[in-house]
Amino acid sequence: MGFNFISLLFLPLILVFILSGSNQAFASDNTLLVNSNHRNSTAAGGLSSLRGKKQRSGCNLFLGRWVFDASYPFYDTSSCPFIDGEFNCGKRPDKQFLKYSWQPASCSIPRFDGAAFLRRWRGKRVMFVGDSLSLNMWESLGCMIHASVPNAKYTFLKRTPLSTITFQEYGVTLYLYRTPYIVDIAKEKVGRVLNLGAIEGGANAWKNMDVLVFNSWHWWTHKGNSQGWDYIRDGSSLVRDMNRLDAFYKGLSTWGRWVDQNVDTTKTKVFFQGISPTHYEGREWNEPRKSCTGQMQPLGGSNYPSGQPESAGVVSKVLGAMKTRVFLLDITTLSQLRKDAHPSTYGGDGGNDCSHWCLPGLPDTWNQLLYAALSM
Repeated sequence: MGFNFISLLFLPLILVFILSGSNQAFASDNTLLVNSNHRNSTAAGGLSSLRGKKQRSGCNLFLGRWVFDASYPFYDTSSCPFIDGEFNCGKRPDKQFLKYSWQPASCSIPRFDGAAFLRRWRGKRVMFVGDSLSLNMWESLGCMIHASVPNAKYTFLKRTPLSTITFQEYGVTLYLYRTPYIVDIAKEKVGRVLNLGAIEGGANAWKNMDVLVFNSWHWWTHKGNSQGWDYIRDGSSLVRDMNRLDAFYKGLSTWGRWVDQNVDTTKTKVFFQGISPTHYEGREWNEPRKSCTGQMQPLGGSNYPSGQPESAGVVSKVLGAMKTRVFLLDITTLSQLRKDAHPSTYGGDGGNDCSHWCLPGLPDTWNQLLYAALSM
């Protein structure tokens, strides 16, 4: 199979590490494994592939269930200075959605320790690259760290496309680079052109980071007034539209080539944030007349009734073809189970938001899994 991307299963040493509850060991990149080429292998708990070799034992951190946990959340909305209004669910009357933690089926993950994170990454730079789901995750990590060291001095600068949170005493900076498609949008005579083969617009800003977390998909589906382009350039062809999954595959393949050519993984750890799902269509979880509105608890079990979206298969295909080791944070299924965790009508932007996530909330779990990956 020859895959070079890595999924989170355990090697024997890591199994000992996690079961012992240690938060202090930071081992090599080779301890992370990715899900296999098959679209639903993670959800089904099947064997995964590490560089073409089957792993017969270990633990998949992304296969599990949500359990009630009175120790959650990690922080309070009012105590975090980084939360956007669209993610602030402080006016939501029900609070039980805050009290769930992710429990893998056959192991445990270390609880997030912001002080330990800052000590480990002193003087380092962590960058999230992508759309508003990257914003969701970036603000979450800032809040989680701030809650651990509430008296630490910080600077917070929010601009387009580059924003920063810096914890000054530690020299740790969290960057956010907003680019919804990752590939370029150029202004041409015909209008805004999404160039599936170009990735020059902000790529220089991504270089020389210590950790890179990429994300894209959310905007590829938008049409009408919310569509971010007028034409698509696909090689020598200029078209008004095309199959969005095909476009995503071509654009993400351009990103993969950029990573292969520009990132030194001996100096930079590279992650791809898995596909974040929406909950507008209740038929996906067998409630055809419902959406995320009014949902108060997660789905039980480990599998989502309608399975993973096709876009997740595109991500796996692109990562599998890359030369660079990119760690997949396979958050899709565990996020699909959280139909209760969206801002819905309580976000600051109005409307019914079943795409983004409340803070505190689900993105804190994404960051806990990122923390576990960086800790191994």
